[in-house]
Amino acid sequence: MHRDNWNLYETLLKDYSTYHSYDGINGERMASRLHALSEIGLTESGGSYRLGFSKEERQAKDLVIGWMKDAGLSVTEDSAGNVFGRLEGSDPDLPAVLSGSHVDSVPEGGHFDGPLGVLSSLEVAEAWKETGYKPKRSYEVVIFTDEEGARFNNGLTGSRAMTGEIDPSIQSGLADQDGRGFAEVLQDTGLTEEGFYQAKRSLSNIETFVEVHIEQGTRLEQEDLPVGIVSGIAGPSWLEISFTGSAGHAGNTPMGERKDALVAAGEFVRNVPEIPGTVSGTAVATVGKLKVLPNGANVIPGRVELVVDIRDIEEETRDEVVRLIMEAADKAAAHYNIGCEQQQILKVKPVPIADNEKQMLGDALKACGLRTVEIPSGAGHDAMIVGHHIPAAMLFVRSKDGISHNPAEWTSLNDGVQGVHVLKTYIESINQ
Repeated sequence: MHRDNWNLYETLLKDYSTYHSYDGINGERMASRLHALSEIGLTESGGSYRLGFSKEERQAKDLVIGWMKDAGLSVTEDSAGNVFGRLEGSDPDLPAVLSGSHVDSVPEGGHFDGPLGVLSSLEVAEAWKETGYKPKRSYEVVIFTDEEGARFNNGLTGSRAMTGEIDPSIQSGLADQDGRGFAEVLQDTGLTEEGFYQAKRSLSNIETFVEVHIEQGTRLEQEDLPVGIVSGIAGPSWLEISFTGSAGHAGNTPMGERKDALVAAGEFVRNVPEIPGTVSGTAVATVGKLKVLPNGANVIPGRVELVVDIRDIEEETRDEVVRLIMEAADKAAAHYNIGCEQQQILKVKPVPIADNEKQMLGDALKACGLRTVEIPSGAGHDAMIVGHHIPAAMLFVRSKDGISHNPAEWTSLNDGVQGVHVLKTYIESINQ
């Protein structure tokens, strides 16, 4: 579906069964809101373009803030741009339950990664409003800033700021694709660098955090299930690597005298896929971003900048893959007499989900008439960051063909609404 005939609302409702709209949960409302968010940053090909700290991310947040207020939530925003909609519980002295996700996207992303989690959490509050249910614990719906990290090659920004995991010495040195520094970009959205580093929140007043997210894989399709339990979250490590040679004329520079940075980078990129499997059966590594300079058809590349994304569900094996990839970069550079600079710009610990959280999620699935399955998450999520500090839980909702970070990303409304029912049941069980 392209921009000219865009109507996500109608497409979602085509095969939706109103059987799933009960207990105050309204599938049509969710479809309408998913559509409204999809129109912000909508690309010509029907994708989503809402970078972190962009006017599009800000517009999406403001739209959800309006819905939060309509649902009776009191809204606050911290100095990192994280948004919290709070429903006061009958015993406000008890630690609260926090649930949500993000609304930023990668360039040409889909419309469910992030927004489905935010709207699922909000739909729980909407359902309670309609049915008159008041939770014992206060409930907060959160929108985390810049989860994807597409702008600065450094993601999970809002949740890291909230939990105090931001390293100012790294964050302040970041620049986006236009060469604009982190502090300058913050000012565009009314934030300040000084304030950003003061966004850490006391987590003693939060009982648990739960996030709903599309699976971004095919396990639920294989199991023919709409919703599954996340058993653990792999921690990403990002390496920023630069190969530096000498730019020269493509016609006048003899082959034996060249210092072609792209040749060295190409050999390195070719070798990366072979490394993870030598260490772990669950480790992965990807070179997904590459910049060639000066990028002329008749110019020998003088510099190549790239980012390697490395993940595993165990920290020890993940770090061993990082070490081997750094060695491979040095080896490729030395082979072609090319300079090589490396910097680790993101390092996040993996998070296993506690057995008691998985048990409660399993009970919620069974209460909703669903079979349980546990799935490890290879992707990083805000739940991983929060889970370093307090109990965290996570639900996956089925993704069509496992496609994500792509305009073809799709989760049916039937599956999404069933995810809300499981989330609502789980949160209510915490209030028993």
